[in-house]
Amino acid sequence: MTRVIHTGDTHVGYQQYHVPERRQDFLDAFRRVVRDAIEGDVAAVVHAGDLFHDRRPTLSDIMGTLSVLEELAEADIPFLAVVGNHEAKRDAQWLDLYESLGLATRLDAEPTVVGNTAFYGLDFVPRSQREDLEYDFAAHDVDHAALVTHGLFQPFDYGDWDAGEILDQSSVAFDALLLGDNHDPGKQRIDETWVTYCGSTERASASEREDRGYNIVAFDGETRITRRGVDTREFVFVDVELGPEEGVERVRSRVGEHDVEDAVVIVGIDGDGDPIAPASVEEYALDAGALVARVTDHRELAADERETSVSFADPDDAVAERVRELGLSGAAQDIDETVRASKVADANVADTVEQRVQELVEEDPDSLTAADSAGDESVDGGLRDDEASDSDPSGGGPTAAEADGGQPTGTTGSDERPEQSADEGEDQSSMDQFLGGDD
Repeated sequence: MTRVIHTGDTHVGYQQYHVPERRQDFLDAFRRVVRDAIEGDVAAVVHAGDLFHDRRPTLSDIMGTLSVLEELAEADIPFLAVVGNHEAKRDAQWLDLYESLGLATRLDAEPTVVGNTAFYGLDFVPRSQREDLEYDFAAHDVDHAALVTHGLFQPFDYGDWDAGEILDQSSVAFDALLLGDNHDPGKQRIDETWVTYCGSTERASASEREDRGYNIVAFDGETRITRRGVDTREFVFVDVELGPEEGVERVRSRVGEHDVEDAVVIVGIDGDGDPIAPASVEEYALDAGALVARVTDHRELAADERETSVSFADPDDAVAERVRELGLSGAAQDIDETVRASKVADANVADTVEQRVQELVEEDPDSLTAADSAGDESVDGGLRDDEASDSDPSGGGPTAAEADGGQPTGTTGSDERPEQSADEGEDQSSMDQFLGGDD
């Protein structure tokens, strides 16, 4: 029998809500998965992509991940992985760095055999390049085979890549497809093959209400898939339905019913009642000890009341909503992220944008075409929301699922890029430092 942990979408380096503690949370969750693997004496840890949140992790993210993988290597447990859409670079990948250090194996069309199972890998592939794919994998001589890959696959909701087509065209018969990209776990069967998402290890958006975790997959004549949870920072979800005469005091009272110490507090307001300034509720939660508080008023307010629904504690929400209304293409939203992401130093923005435009045009010459006529409008000061799509042209869709052109969980930003010290600028790592590659 071969028993492995199937994990993915760890998004190390994501400073969610612009809070350093949340950045550490994502690394800590990855470390817990690895320590579970060591404690459980599994045969391997299989990572289905998006180890990092973006293609330019900081040095602290790289070194933190290094320390986690060193723990796994000391236990003599292999780390098998593919590259996801968030971290993908044009040339050498960060995963290659860890492979060069003997800490990881980047899966590909050749089998990597662990016990009685051959593992294969397929990195994330943009939609524009999938028609040319040939699912030609080298033969193996063991009992089982599994393909590890990253993307939004049918038959799951919002899938744009047909898993059945891969299975039909593959030169190897797979017992399981171990998937990453969709942050919601799930499993389905296509004929005799299990197709499963492991889900994310930390909540990358407020839509991810269910507990986080990973899969344990056992190959022993048949394939068995079970779930195990990961202990993460608590999210407190407070849903308030206001009556006609109710207002901010009612919302504060509902928040006060919960222990919010060190938690991320997400408040949703529906119903009737008075207009509410979200900042007043957020401040109440923060005073009660919350690490982060976010309020969304779902009510349809009259035009003269709408300005009260903007939270000055998090102006990103208002700006991101405006960006979504512009109907930008997925590629244009990617450029918007590059311009506005706080981790790109001001001095590097122009070069980074130029390089990214070249990459996008090479992938798809029409990628910068606006999604609709609204895309002709200009943006002044717009920004990506914490939970907005990296590349979804509509800006909608389930934030728990993510892919290039799908429904990602987004990257953080701010209404203006914070001033960056020289030390912070030096922490922006490039692959050239490590492998001599060109990103």
